[in-house]
Amino acid sequence: MKYVVVLGDGMADWPIEEIGDKTPLEYANTPAMDMLAKKSEIGLSANIPEGMKPGSDTANLGVLGYNPKKYYTGRSPLEALSIGVDMEDTDIAIRCNIVTVSDDDLPYEEKTIIDHSSSEISTKDAAVLLNAVKDELQDEIYQFYVGTSYRHLTIWKKGQVCELTPPHDILGKVIGEYLPADDKLREFMKRSYDILNNHPINVERAKKGLNKANSIWFWGAGTKPCLDSFEGKYGKKGVMISAVDLLKGIAVGTGMTNIIVDGADGTLETNYEGKADAAVKALTCDGYDYAYIHVEAPDEMGHQGSLTNKVKAIEYLDSRVIQRVYDKMTASGEDFRMLVLPDHPTPIAVRTHTSDPVPYMLYDSTDIKDEKHLYNEKEAKESGRLFEQGYELMSYFLQ
Repeated sequence: MKYVVVLGDGMADWPIEEIGDKTPLEYANTPAMDMLAKKSEIGLSANIPEGMKPGSDTANLGVLGYNPKKYYTGRSPLEALSIGVDMEDTDIAIRCNIVTVSDDDLPYEEKTIIDHSSSEISTKDAAVLLNAVKDELQDEIYQFYVGTSYRHLTIWKKGQVCELTPPHDILGKVIGEYLPADDKLREFMKRSYDILNNHPINVERAKKGLNKANSIWFWGAGTKPCLDSFEGKYGKKGVMISAVDLLKGIAVGTGMTNIIVDGADGTLETNYEGKADAAVKALTCDGYDYAYIHVEAPDEMGHQGSLTNKVKAIEYLDSRVIQRVYDKMTASGEDFRMLVLPDHPTPIAVRTHTSDPVPYMLYDSTDIKDEKHLYNEKEAKESGRLFEQGYELMSYFLQ
């Protein structure tokens, strides 16, 4: 038996009046999911433990079968694993986003955060900007590392975990009350605006109608992680296929193999087919038992508040990943199970993550169901199936 997870990050949502009180998942044209739903088990999974923040870090740990309350030490330490930073026990890792704040004459504290991803800035341009910040601000205590797109990393030597606000939680808000309490971190953010706002790359971005990538933003602080081996835990040799450092870092920490797909960039135009093909090859040709395909686009479109593009991201996931994996695995003759789900909702209405249980669909080529439900939030709830501890779903899937 082979196992594949298709994770549509942030795919779940709330009913939206302008599309007939349907969610984007209900509204989207998803023939592959509609077909599979009739043959699969449908239900809900509560991936965010009570009392924990609804992030892709805690949620994906849960989906992978790791109890976040036991294993979670912060988001940025997981990303440090992906980047290849060898943390000391006394190091603190902090996510260092390159964001867009308002380009005006107001003091930094009175500016508004416009875009947490700086118009989904390319890694190439972001690296130039982060290195400009690094040249001015890095010292023996604070060290900066380039990640992917707008997502980068700062290591604070002998630092402390402090309360920091995710930028995607405060889009459209004045930033003053959300700045770090730590004087040095707050000073770095203010200075970064002076370094970046009129940088040649940002001058060109503004001419093209793109958001300036004009400030760093610290969040997600944590300590060195310690994760158990996925193969040791479940007896399955696994691969991770993602464009996001967080997921790559979880893979490193759990001993899974990261497969890098050309053109996979975490955006709406990512290489969906390449991800699907990489998973099938790993399972049918390369001796792996388990593949985790992570697609970031639905989450990014939720953060942007773009209903049109969130629907499009879900339709791409359906036609270019789920259908493709199903067809190729079926043609291979291998028995397989496929689990489709989000990690958490990213509702258009709030443009950030929530803790609501998410719908899952579990297909087994050796146990075809005769279901009446389609795959969406409403019908998953109506099914009456609920994993109250989301991290238990993986054991069930791999049984």
